[in-house]
Amino acid sequence: MLPAAYRMRRSTEFTSVIRAGARCRRGVVVLHQRAGDSAEPARIGLVVSRAVGNSVHRHRVSRRLRAQLTLRLDKFEPGSTTVVRALPEAAVASSAELGRDLDAALTRLRRTPG
Repeated sequence: MLPAAYRMRRSTEFTSVIRAGARCRRGVVVLHQRAGDSAEPARIGLVVSRAVGNSVHRHRVSRRLRAQLTLRLDKFEPGSTTVVRALPEAAVASSAELGRDLDAALTRLRRTPG
């Protein structure tokens, strides 16, 4: 379970990160991230659209992504905001694949200047 302090809830936060943040697609996920300059915990939001599948599939993907993100909270810079968007292929991906794709995207975003 992703701790409450790390969860993004407001649609305005999601919109600002998606529009102005750096973007990286790796495998079945797309990460949008904006750097932060505060000491607050990183904020993370999930977008799992109907393109992923029906309600059962979307919730399964969400649970798996949240579990993988919880294991990687130390990889997010304090104050940053990140939106993780699941692509339709995420419905058939294993938790290990989701974790591997998240790691690859986070590594790439860390190397991206600005």
